[in-house]
Amino acid sequence: MSIDIADTEDVAETGDVTEDIGAAESATDTAAPAENDQPGVPSTADGGIVAQLRLEHPNLFLGPTLRNAPAVTVQPDYWTTVEPDRTLVFVTVYGSAFEAFETALGTDPTVADPVLVDRYPDRRVYRVERTDRALPFTAKTAAVGGRVLEYSSTRDGWLVQLRFPDRDRLVAFNDYCRDIDISVTVDHLRVSDEEDDGVVALTDKQQELLAVAHEEGYFDVPRGISQDELADRLDVSKSAVSQRLRRAIGELCAAKLT
Repeated sequence: MSIDIADTEDVAETGDVTEDIGAAESATDTAAPAENDQPGVPSTADGGIVAQLRLEHPNLFLGPTLRNAPAVTVQPDYWTTVEPDRTLVFVTVYGSAFEAFETALGTDPTVADPVLVDRYPDRRVYRVERTDRALPFTAKTAAVGGRVLEYSSTRDGWLVQLRFPDRDRLVAFNDYCRDIDISVTVDHLRVSDEEDDGVVALTDKQQELLAVAHEEGYFDVPRGISQDELADRLDVSKSAVSQRLRRAIGELCAAKLT
């Protein structure tokens, strides 16, 4: 497939979420009522639940491309509606298998008119138009009062971090996904508090990667193991190792500096 280049040249078991929120529910039920700093402005800023979920369905945004180009990792940057019923999404693609990614875009019914807008040694940025064949979940997150904190691709869908004001909003989102056959797998749930920075603590996979990297000398000088060897050891792609390391180290640094 030929991609246009812009002129300006980036686990838990699957099931109902309600089965996994007992601890979070009890904590939020006992939280003290929050005072509103601005009377007259409704607030959902205090308390709530942060959920890290894996969403899978063949027709999720870029779903077919993700399955056909598993060697890259995709992270949406932002999206904008330029006219009624026309939404453009900018995504950063990490890895090196860009040709396979671009080929997969050509047969993906969830997107149209892909354009390469920027390139770097380890990543590229594309702009695509989301079609009405793509099952939405970001709009429904906002519709039930939730907020998308972060999301990135997996081999079969998306790993998303969402914040909901309370249990009922999380359950409403889960019900929506179930009604349209989006598979929801819970990776992590925790209660949000007034000091929450919106970032979920290190995931089990991030902790595993850091432990193996440390044990095998990745942080030594010279290095005792490469990213390629780490990827083979953990049976994941090199791009997944690179992105997981970057996020884990970034979160540790942020926690240390705050």
